Parts: sequence; structure tokens; C-alpha cells
Amino acid sequence: MIPRYSNPEMARLWTSEYRYECWLEVELAAARAMHETGIIPAEDWENISSKADFDAGRIDELEAITRHDVIAFLTNVAEYVGPSSRYIHFGMTSSDVLDTATAMQLKQSGELILSELSRLAEILKLKARQYRRTLCMGRSHGIHAEPTSFGLKFALWHEETKRNIERISNAISEISVGQFSGAVGNFAHLSPEIESRACKYLDLNPAKVSTQVIQRDRHAFFLSVLAIIGSSLEKIALEIRHLQRTEVREAEENFAKGQKGSSAMPHKRNPIVSEQLCGLARVLRANAHSALENNALWHERDISHSSVERIILPDSCILVHYMLGRTCDLMENLLVYPENMMKNIELTRGLVFSQALLLQLTNGGLTREKAYALVQSEALKSIENGSDFLSNVLNNADIRACLAESEIKDIFSYERYLRNVDHIFTRCGINP
Repeated sequence: MIPRYSNPEMARLWTSEYRYECWLEVELAAARAMHETGIIPAEDWENISSKADFDAGRIDELEAITRHDVIAFLTNVAEYVGPSSRYIHFGMTSSDVLDTATAMQLKQSGELILSELSRLAEILKLKARQYRRTLCMGRSHGIHAEPTSFGLKFALWHEETKRNIERISNAISEISVGQFSGAVGNFAHLSPEIESRACKYLDLNPAKVSTQVIQRDRHAFFLSVLAIIGSSLEKIALEIRHLQRTEVREAEENFAKGQKGSSAMPHKRNPIVSEQLCGLARVLRANAHSALENNALWHERDISHSSVERIILPDSCILVHYMLGRTCDLMENLLVYPENMMKNIELTRGLVFSQALLLQLTNGGLTREKAYALVQSEALKSIENGSDFLSNVLNNADIRACLAESEIKDIFSYERYLRNVDHIFTRCGINP
């Protein structure tokens, strides 16, 4: 099912009408190559190139009788072309048409996905710069760790998006192959030259070797990349879901005028887009698994992969493109609350400086084990009775024996957590 907000351009690539357009383009490329190599006479090529057409409704009528989609298609095209149609599909097999046309659809889908990834990368770069020096609480295991830059979250997502751009570019290259090698792929009835010419007209590379089908490791790679992209979007969405929790509320999805969060509770503002993204990522992973299952076929071919691909190829391409669009909107309109970030940082009354204190004590001559025990003791005291960590530390005689009051107070500074952010940004290719 095509998502409600899907892009019309992507959706069109996977309609029956466009699939038949690709089939016709493949057949015409092959016929042109056969004409140029002397197989199809000039008069017949003129008839084919000028008259070849199809009617999707008529193809459906014929398929109901033939129970074979390519034969139904060829029969319909022949109704337009007339006697010269005897040269259409000459020496070819159905998979030459199907797999080459599918490669065209995946290539074009990949290019649309690439464009959206580039848009997302630019949005994330801008957000990284915007929040470069905005302090937020860093968490490990969901527990407060140390403060960090909120902009680093966007920088990290930007870097991963760049990797996904590289991955989809490689996947497009991997899938952009065609074949015109006939039944079982041995060129018994057509020459490799025809395949080379026809693929050039379609802007595809010839498969160096195939059976009766283009090998499905290519499709598995393509869908695996889509699943990885989905997992990256899920990573972003999951972070927003956590940050939007009432107890945290450091960031949240934009809540549009007139939007409702709950049918029962009028106060609700739910992270519905982020939750959708997390759910749809699961579909992409399942589809990638199915694509991996399609790689092993009986001998030179069977069609166990075909029924699966009719679902997973359009669904995955459309879903990724849809998810990217939703993520771009989510990031562009994200609501950010720096004051709540600082409030959460200070929630533990200075415990975030425990590592800085530990390191300063070891620099002062204590063993790591002794320093750790001293810091942990005062930290646990602060946790258990709600006392101020700095006050506890200043009242600890063993700590004061190593560090002066001024040294201790210098430790409790947030600046250390931002001092190397610009270096990270530069390393990621983001001008601070």
C-alpha cells in the first residue's frame, strides 16, 4: 500500500502503467540494436519504432486469458505494430524484459532516494551548527552520564547520512545492469553486441554473466541498503521519542495548529511521526530479509523470487522515500528547549562532574582505586540524601588533602564539555 503522504513521482515509478512503459523501452532498445546489427530490416524497424504502444487495460484482459504477463504485453504491442511485431522480443526471454525493466525502476527510485538523503544531510548540518554550543545531558544506559553538545547529535546523524549517501550510490551502481542473453543466459540466439548496445540505450551496464535472470544478490544489496537507511532514520526518531517524554522534554515534534494528540486526553502531544518511522523501519528490515532469501534459486532460474519482489521492491522504495521526507520535516520543525536541557543537567546536583574530579585526584597523586572510592562515596551520598555533590566534596578531608578549594571549584565547569566540539565539527566537514 502506498503511504498517504508519499511522493507522486516515486509512486508513479511503481505503477503498472510505468512498468509497461519500461518493458516497451526495453523491447525497443533491443529492437534498435537488432536493426543496427542487421537482424531487423529497416522497414520493420520503422514500423516498430513508430507504432509500438500498449494499453494497460487491454494487457490485463489478455493476461486473464494467457496467465502470462509478458505474453499478454507482447500480444497487445503486436496489435499496434502489425506484422513487423514478429521481430519484437526476437531471441529474448521474459526475464530479459522483466529484470532489465526492474533495474530501470530501481535505478530511478534510488536516484530519488539519493536526492532526499542529500536534503536531509543539509538540514542536519544546519541544525548541528545551530545547536553547536547548546549543552544537553549525555546519557548511557538511559542514565545521566556527562553533558555534551546537542549539536553533536545532529553532527552524528549528518555523518551517518553521508555514509548512507555513499551506500545508496553504490547500490544504484550495483543494480543498474541489464541483460539480453536469452533463455539460460548463454546468448544462443542473440549476440553480446546486441546486449551491449541495448543496455547503452537504457543507460545500464550489461551483466557480465547471468543465467535466465539477473542475479538477486544485487537486489538483496539494494534492499539491505534501504534497510540500513531506515535504521538510521529510526535512530533519529527514537532519540526524539525519548527526548519528548514528559519527564525529559528537551525536544519534541512540532504540534500543528488544529492537531490532536489523543481522543481521550486533550493535553496529549504525542511523537507520532517518530513512532511511525520506528515502525516502518521494521518493515524495511523484513523486506531486506526476504530479498536475501531470493538469492538462491533452482539451477538457472525459477520464479520463487518474482512474487516476493512484486511486494518488497515497490514497498521498500516508496517507504524509504516517504520516511526520508517525514524525517526532513521532523528535523526542520523540531522544537528544542535548551532551558529544560540545563534543568536536567543540574538535576543530579553536580554528579556530572564525577569523572573530572576522579581524574584530578589521580593527577594529584592518588591511585585510581583510592580516588574512585572517594568520589563514589560522595556521589552515592548525594544520590541517597539529595545533598549537593560539590558541598560533599568540599567537606571530605581526604579529597581536600589532595586538592585546594579553588581547584575543586574549577573542576565544576561546563566549558570542558564543549572545548573540542569545533574540532569534531571540522573533522566531520561541518564548518562551525
